[in-house]
Amino acid sequence: MTLYGLWIFAAVYFLAVATPGPGVAAIVVRSLANGTRGAGAFIAGFMIGDLIWFTVAATGLAALAQTAHTAFLIVKYLGAAYLLYLAYRMWRAQPQAATAVDIPAAERRSQLFFGSLALTLANPKTMIFFVALLPTVVKLEALTVASFLEIVVVICVVLPLVLGGYTLLAARARKIFKSERAVRRINRASGVAMAGAAVAVISR
Repeated sequence: MTLYGLWIFAAVYFLAVATPGPGVAAIVVRSLANGTRGAGAFIAGFMIGDLIWFTVAATGLAALAQTAHTAFLIVKYLGAAYLLYLAYRMWRAQPQAATAVDIPAAERRSQLFFGSLALTLANPKTMIFFVALLPTVVKLEALTVASFLEIVVVICVVLPLVLGGYTLLAARARKIFKSERAVRRINRASGVAMAGAAVAVISR
């Protein structure tokens, strides 16, 4: 793959990741409610999901993925259910100061990872990009192992940078609000937004 072609893919992929959708909404509202706690595991789930969709498209399994309707619906509703769970947790969360010490929990991080992975696999925007739009940017039939790995590297760099940027901006905005009343409002607004993202996933 030429350097120019790789740059074209990186630019198109950057725009696809940065464009608001259920994934970006989940990142933003979760960061508004919880700051950067667990963000690494949450973003990792999105990244692995994108790598799975890219592999599906690059190995010619797109047609098979499109025919696996029942499996897709299961993943789709699992992702939506996870978003609704997050919405419930955010609505019910007790307000805490933004400077509170975060206690890492391995189990919680694993739940975040698999939740965002399920959301990515069920996200119509992600599926459309890799299965339908990617072939217009990259000649998948001529993709070599080296080119495949180059694109994998681009995905592993671009996605964490973009979603990490969203996370930091949302967490920074959260710190502006110091009172418990303001934090409670952020939590509940985030819960409503997360539930809206779940509805968007289900309705597509």
